[in-house]
Amino acid sequence: MNTTIAPMSAAMPRALVFNAYVQEARSEIVRYLRNPGFLLPVILFPTVFYLMFGVALAHAEAPGMATYLLASYGTFGVMSPGLFGFGVSLALERDNGLLTLKRALPMPPAAYLLGKMLMAMISAAMVILLLLGLAVGVAHVSLSVGQAAALLLTGTLGVLPFCALGMLVGTLIKGQGAPGMLNLIYLPMSFLSGLWVPLQILPATLQRIAPVWPSYHLDQIALHALGVTHGPVLQHVLVLCGFTAGFLWLAARRLRRNG
Repeated sequence: MNTTIAPMSAAMPRALVFNAYVQEARSEIVRYLRNPGFLLPVILFPTVFYLMFGVALAHAEAPGMATYLLASYGTFGVMSPGLFGFGVSLALERDNGLLTLKRALPMPPAAYLLGKMLMAMISAAMVILLLLGLAVGVAHVSLSVGQAAALLLTGTLGVLPFCALGMLVGTLIKGQGAPGMLNLIYLPMSFLSGLWVPLQILPATLQRIAPVWPSYHLDQIALHALGVTHGPVLQHVLVLCGFTAGFLWLAARRLRRNG
């Protein structure tokens, strides 16, 4: 983020460098735990959707749909901590000068980013665990331990591309405009990826462009984790890695140039 602090961080003892990462991650976790106005909607929004459409409606009409929507709403749920937890907070911290202060401190530049990523991963894991609890306990979806663990791992790591996208948006938009802009990305991308309704229902043109969105690829991995689909997933993993690397590179370049 700021090459001027690299000599200081390089000269720090390893124990202090490690402690800087730990303290930054701890501060992010405590900050969000003290702000339930952000954390609760992020966690509860996808679970309410799943209760309405995956349990109350879909399970009564087509029991298999509850499993399909568990993957889809799991993907929908893990997108939010990455986009909003990263994008909005970064935009606000750029506006109020906190990011400038952090860059001036003798700490590893990556500690700031890794702290936010860790908090996003924890939030994503909480979303998946709640959805799994509803699926097994309420919708009576039959899942093996391996399938549940695979979905949890998919959601926890799958938040990272959206952290990178949120970071990029946070470098481009002012703090007040970030929530609106991110919603303009989040909601259409979810719909166009087939997270709310199966892609087969959408027009053929929208089906063909679905692979453009990272949420589509994460959903395909989640569906495979639950045994809904059985095709290869390596290509989807590679695409998500590419999205993550590309968004991070653009965001880092933007931060270096404009702060």
